[in-house]
Amino acid sequence: MMNPGSLRLLMALALLCVGAPGIAQQPRFKVLAFYSANLEPDHVQFAEDALKFFAARATSDNFRLDSTTNWEDMNDAYLKAYQVIIWLDDSPTRAEQRRAFERYMENGGAWLGFHASGYNDKDTNWPWFVDFLGSAVFHINSWPPLPAKLVIDDRTHPVATGIPDSYESPANEWYVWKPSPRLNKNVRILVTFDPSNYPIGLKDVLARGDLPVVWTNTKYKMVYMNMGHGDKIFTSPVQNTLIENAVEWLLSPPGQVKEF
Repeated sequence: MMNPGSLRLLMALALLCVGAPGIAQQPRFKVLAFYSANLEPDHVQFAEDALKFFAARATSDNFRLDSTTNWEDMNDAYLKAYQVIIWLDDSPTRAEQRRAFERYMENGGAWLGFHASGYNDKDTNWPWFVDFLGSAVFHINSWPPLPAKLVIDDRTHPVATGIPDSYESPANEWYVWKPSPRLNKNVRILVTFDPSNYPIGLKDVLARGDLPVVWTNTKYKMVYMNMGHGDKIFTSPVQNTLIENAVEWLLSPPGQVKEF
């Protein structure tokens, strides 16, 4: 007959075995995606596809993905629980939301922004964000959405890991910035629009010029990607790897948000 001490030991070991899978499945980190559902349909379509893409990655890569259309969640208390913030198709417009995002980034947060989330012009009235993007201000765009050859500028950056020197990016509306973020000493351009694409567009034609597509402002842990229009963006395995690399890099140290 088993003595009480041995029985207690076996029960404790059993509990550890039962609990181990749960412990192993604790998410490595938390990501929060902001988007708006009342915008241009092609931008909303991209956001919906992006949420599916990141949800699949969250399962396979063991991180937690939350999403919200409530931009009032852009506040200190809410943001500090997350290691990466993603803007899929929009950006905050209220002063208190903007200030919360500024504090988040200046205190070690990380950000991934797509396409329209970086849009800014003379009416946006957010100079901090213009500086955050590397002094880049929206100038013109191509239309309609078309695929384009993109080239890797910086092979040494982790975002470029496993990406060929060039690849065809799926149909997208391409933004031109003035001045180019390439002129900013704090910016590292990671991917550029290949000049062989010119001219591109039918209604709105881009004929020439420097067109950075993916970059980071080295003053912050951030990546901006020009891609993000319509339902074709995630149809390229190469580009999907580029996006996955960006998320993984944003979560590398320091990647922790300080208490406010």
